Amino acid sequence: MKIIKPLFTSALFSAVLFGCGTGASIISTPPENIDTSPLKVSDLTEAEKHNWGHLDMIADTIPGMSVDKAYAEIIKNKKGKKVIVAVIDSGIDIDHEDLNDIIWTNKDEIPNNGKDDDNNGYVDDVHGWNFLGEGYNEQLEYVRILAKGDTSNPDYAAAKAEYDSQYQTWLGRKTQYDQIYQQILAADQILAKATGKEKYTKDDVNAITSNDEKVNQAKQMAQYMFSNGMESMDEAKEELKSGLDQINERLNYNLNKSFTGRVNGDNPDDLSTKFYGDGNVKPVVKTESHGTHVAGIIAAERNNGLGANGVANNVEIMSIRVVPNGDEYDKDVALGIRYAVDNGASIINGSFGKSFSPHSDWVRDAIAYASEKDVIFVHAAGNDSKNVDTEPNFPDDNINGEEVSNTYIRVGALAPKYGSNMVAGFSNYGKKNVDVFAPGASVYSTTPENEYDTKGGTSMAAPAVAGVAALIRSYYPSLKASQVKQIIMDSGLALKPRVIVGGDSNDIRPFAELSKSGKIVNAYNALIMASKVAAQ
Repeated sequence: MKIIKPLFTSALFSAVLFGCGTGASIISTPPENIDTSPLKVSDLTEAEKHNWGHLDMIADTIPGMSVDKAYAEIIKNKKGKKVIVAVIDSGIDIDHEDLNDIIWTNKDEIPNNGKDDDNNGYVDDVHGWNFLGEGYNEQLEYVRILAKGDTSNPDYAAAKAEYDSQYQTWLGRKTQYDQIYQQILAADQILAKATGKEKYTKDDVNAITSNDEKVNQAKQMAQYMFSNGMESMDEAKEELKSGLDQINERLNYNLNKSFTGRVNGDNPDDLSTKFYGDGNVKPVVKTESHGTHVAGIIAAERNNGLGANGVANNVEIMSIRVVPNGDEYDKDVALGIRYAVDNGASIINGSFGKSFSPHSDWVRDAIAYASEKDVIFVHAAGNDSKNVDTEPNFPDDNINGEEVSNTYIRVGALAPKYGSNMVAGFSNYGKKNVDVFAPGASVYSTTPENEYDTKGGTSMAAPAVAGVAALIRSYYPSLKASQVKQIIMDSGLALKPRVIVGGDSNDIRPFAELSKSGKIVNAYNALIMASKVAAQ
């Protein structure tokens, strides 16, 4: 499943619901200088919010990746080599104004002629491949395990326990959201009548004086919404309605044991059939925005006057649609990785994950295949606030601690504030199985139909790192994928603060304990180190 936390986008509604390697010799910014820098106490400006992941730790006191500094001081007018980055995700709006010029095109395929012109087994795969066909909604993996009814499955008991817990949780959320939504609708009607305006303002609400208890309660509710960032009651209604839609999707599709989302006719438990799906890599509905957002983080056209800048220039995005509104199938992921490798991608981004994986060996074999073919696989660590050294998150690259790939990079998420709150509360972590951290909370990027939005998750941190990998492979193409991974890990900033882990203010540890490298990714330093390694 795409590992982003789409629900509870505002802290307001949570409140309403629940309480009204190698030592690098070239390091441009010594860690001791960082840790003596004053903390940023002012709020981010609008420009900083839209670009914080590209800013510099010293200059801006924000834990960004020094991307803008890298362009200004290192890349400048250098010409790099085109790099193909495969985005294995939901559909991508390949016509988006900020993406349309950087979409990969299979030049050996004649569009829409119904033929497999390049003989790769995929008909009309002009911009990538869609393994889901017209499918969108899907069950979660543990629900599929239960639906099969095989109690001898070693994961059955754990799947049942997870299902029983989650189903009750989401039923409870539905009840709570329904109640709050009805309260807001009622308050909106009362305030419209009290102000005499269908579209009233904050000032109109604040000016209300009444002896009517219901009017005063409605006024208090509106003022509470305004104090928590809502610009209007219409916005509050939209947020609640969106939350309800997501809850209903979870109950009706993701947690529904009777639902069948597989529409392409393929058997997901049989790896012998491979050429299912179609060449339409676009989202099937506008709300299928995850892949478009990820693609923009990697390579949205830079400095074109439009909404967002990607990390990397000289990139072509290959779209591989395997992630539905639910959990991805292992078979689709495994074949998606192999498709990317076989069709020229040198970097793959995987912003998805799940805790149950019946065919994890298929995916692990594909990750090993990518490594053998000199391809980097960047994977989001997950958004469960847990230690993935002890609790599984798939796909992974190891069997009983033995890694099958030296080009797999797992990424945790940073928030835009240096200090104890630097690690995003939702982010997974792990001294053995998370490699690095990168900007992932509140990231602004492209969404379908020429729009832009802010999303948060390790889903956003992984493409930031994929973008840095693309910069290195573009400007230093002689470097192997394994060298690029090591450079990204070694050249990061090793920060010393103790940080809140998993959003639990009682769990405070040194940042260095949360990943293998103990570092945050830094594009500027990575390019400096890459130049040194390439020259050896």
